[in-house]
Amino acid sequence: MRFLLDDEQRDFARSLDAMLTAADTPSVVRAWAAGDHGPGRELWSKLADAGVFALAVPEAYEGVGPGGPLPVELAVAFVELGRHAVPGPVVETVAAAVLLAGAPPLAKEWLPRIAAGEALVSMADATQARAPYALDADAADGVLVLLPTASPCALRLAPPGHGPLHPSADPARRLFRPLDGGEEVTVAAGAVGAARDWAAFLTAAQALGTGEALLAQTVAYVKQRTQFGAAIGSFQAVKHRLADTLTGLEFARPLLYGAALSMAPGDIAAAKVTAGEAAYAAARTALQLHGAVGYTEELDLSLWLRKARPLRDAWGRPSECRARVLAA
Repeated sequence: MRFLLDDEQRDFARSLDAMLTAADTPSVVRAWAAGDHGPGRELWSKLADAGVFALAVPEAYEGVGPGGPLPVELAVAFVELGRHAVPGPVVETVAAAVLLAGAPPLAKEWLPRIAAGEALVSMADATQARAPYALDADAADGVLVLLPTASPCALRLAPPGHGPLHPSADPARRLFRPLDGGEEVTVAAGAVGAARDWAAFLTAAQALGTGEALLAQTVAYVKQRTQFGAAIGSFQAVKHRLADTLTGLEFARPLLYGAALSMAPGDIAAAKVTAGEAAYAAARTALQLHGAVGYTEELDLSLWLRKARPLRDAWGRPSECRARVLAA
């Protein structure tokens, strides 16, 4: 099966690419990692003006989806967000929109604000004993805690505030434990599971874009870095490594768009594990071929290198995704 975007979807991707290139996202990422959310909120508003968040919100709540989110268009958008290393709880905000659509009183309050880019929402999964953290809770306007299925309620709206900052492999992914207490909410049956699936799906798209950015920067570097009088990109071993990296990413792409068409949990898990592993492989290739310069904070490459592994593990580690594929 061939998955080809139509002209409108390709134009949407190109417009996001141009807007994010002009926004100088590396400087935005560095400010976000330092706790300065101003440039990130400004970029968030531009994404909202481009319609990114409205894609996740039904028309009844001032979005553009006829009855719910538009998965193919959101996949297109999140590949670009990954390609440009956009910081913030973008995945969690869209997944929260899916979740809150099942709770009418909260939907009326939150979804129009999400569509307009006025509300950042983070989520923490209380069933994940090792990592019940909310991404960027210090910048979020609301934090949703997904409760275990045994709980009488499906989620908890955490009170304002958060615990201390938890160390992260990516400084721009700022992790906090949500505070106890807050309002417990019952949502439509299956809504929490759907929100987890959407988070995994969008993280897969981000990972694919991240891997593509790492490969592009590495190809550019090996063309200009010389050794023994020749560009290192002309060496056969380097070509093979880059070809393997490209192959991994290209295998992930149809799985992502296949999942967008079905939104079946097994398809999403397959896309998540494949895109995550491909992005992580791209990071290892980039680091090896850049050599010691790849470690430096000053090189923008480090901003993408640090994202690859957290994106591989967020909202479904590889072993968990493989188990879901086998169970499907």
